[in-house]
Amino acid sequence: MDRSRSPLRAFTVAAAASGLFALGPVAPAHAAGADAGASTEAGRAASVAAVREQVVAWRRDVHAHPELGNREVRTAGLVAKALGEMGIEVRTGIAHTGVVGVLRGGRAGPTVALRADMDALPVAEQTGLPFASTTRTTYRGKDVGVMHACGHDAHVAILLGAARVLSGMREQVPGTVLFVFQPAEEGAPAGERGGARLMLEEGVFADPRPDAAFGLHVVPQHRVGEIAVLPGGTMAGSNRLEITVRGRQTHAAYPWLGVDPIAVASRIVLALQAIPGRQMDARLPTVVSIGVIEGGIRHNIIPDEVKLLGTIRHLDPSQRDDLFARIRRTAVKIGESSGATVTVEIPDGYPVTFNDPALAERGRQALSGVPGATVVTPLPRTGAEDFAFFAREVPGLYFQLGVRAPGVPASDAAPNHSPRFLVDEDALPLGVRAFVELVMEQAARP
Repeated sequence: MDRSRSPLRAFTVAAAASGLFALGPVAPAHAAGADAGASTEAGRAASVAAVREQVVAWRRDVHAHPELGNREVRTAGLVAKALGEMGIEVRTGIAHTGVVGVLRGGRAGPTVALRADMDALPVAEQTGLPFASTTRTTYRGKDVGVMHACGHDAHVAILLGAARVLSGMREQVPGTVLFVFQPAEEGAPAGERGGARLMLEEGVFADPRPDAAFGLHVVPQHRVGEIAVLPGGTMAGSNRLEITVRGRQTHAAYPWLGVDPIAVASRIVLALQAIPGRQMDARLPTVVSIGVIEGGIRHNIIPDEVKLLGTIRHLDPSQRDDLFARIRRTAVKIGESSGATVTVEIPDGYPVTFNDPALAERGRQALSGVPGATVVTPLPRTGAEDFAFFAREVPGLYFQLGVRAPGVPASDAAPNHSPRFLVDEDALPLGVRAFVELVMEQAARP
């Protein structure tokens, strides 16, 4: 890929020259708390404290200006400008709007990738924050609000903060660090491709190739100060489910003269719910959910066709093919029993986000030594993450950072993707410190 001709590269250079994304100058690498002393625990703590104000400013700026997947032009420009001011090599235009910073440390060591996602969601914000988003756009033909309802604004700010700290102590950094700012984690627009898979296809891990990849996600299930690390399957594999039931249209007063696809679809929905509970190993969670039923145009007409749209989740890759086969067989056979024709489509989706057990253990040990941090072992999450593609390419560790404010019960905290989702900004420095510690831990590898 010829990045020198990337439209985003040209945009970024022009934006940097104009000061479009200026939030105040980024402190030079020799600023207090960002020197050789940062190679010690106390020095790293001071470095993180020194960048806290800037990290909060980055987070609020990105939060106030959210952009949907493959449209993160402003965010990418902000990131590229900030990395360039840190003296980090910047690559832009990867998978549309992706940005990668390359920091070559002064000590021998492996190459480590740190990843943050940049895209927002089509959600109208209801937080009441002074920097709340008022952005609106067209999504699937509808006018919608846009909000960082999943915390990707915090991810961007945390990774920029880690880049700032590590660039200030580059002579002590072992090996090379890739700062990967990924677009379209929530999915690319209809008819487009994007996200981690496209970044990999376009060579994000080609030169240099990482020996390990780390990512984080802010979650309100954990309070500020908690870091959750789970070896093995930590987030579910996810696939879209599309079922079409074709019957034979007739007058609703004479159902025996046709084949009712609504009745068939209803039986399919109920049968699918029984697969996880009665056919799959209960010790390995699986989920089958139907979110859309479409069919019919009038109260007294039995239609020809009904469509079901849903999602499939699994946490053990060994269950995937068996689960898919059972879903197909169940739906098709129910249709056949009623004289209907059923087709089942399961498009390619996200694999299980799998934490390399050895990497997870080393990461747990490194993060447990951070003052103020409590490392906990969470339950696996049935949400999906396309960091899974990075972790399938190289050993990966994806951890959760608690952002629930003190005194707020977990049951009262708005979840990710809610219009009322909140991030306690006191969690941001711990996220920065976590990334820094994971990089420095590589120096102790045998």
